[in-house]
Amino acid sequence: MSMASTSTPRSCSELTITVEHNPSKSRLAELGINSWPKWGCPPGKYMLKFDAQETCYFLRGKVKVYPKGSSESVKFGVGDLVTIPKGLSCTWEVSVAVDKHYKFESSSTPTPSSKCITDI
Repeated sequence: MSMASTSTPRSCSELTITVEHNPSKSRLAELGINSWPKWGCPPGKYMLKFDAQETCYFLRGKVKVYPKGSSESVKFGVGDLVTIPKGLSCTWEVSVAVDKHYKFESSSTPTPSSKCITDI
């Protein structure tokens, strides 16, 4: 059984990060996770803007995300299926290096649509 949690930034209530903890193998197979491209990053602090909705599955890592304009954070990491909405600007605090499969909803190419604005 998987559990979902969400965080709603107060300034942008329509931009909600959804986290599904430990989805079943059948759910991952249904989504075709293993055919998605992979991406990773080392520990650090990154400001990101998502130009398309991203769904990603974490193989490794630990992240705390602060949506722009909010003091609240969303935590996710290894084993989590995460959906990040189009238009979200946020800061990622990566405490354990990330390795993930990802897919962008509005992009047919495997090139990441999230923009790293700056490393802090």
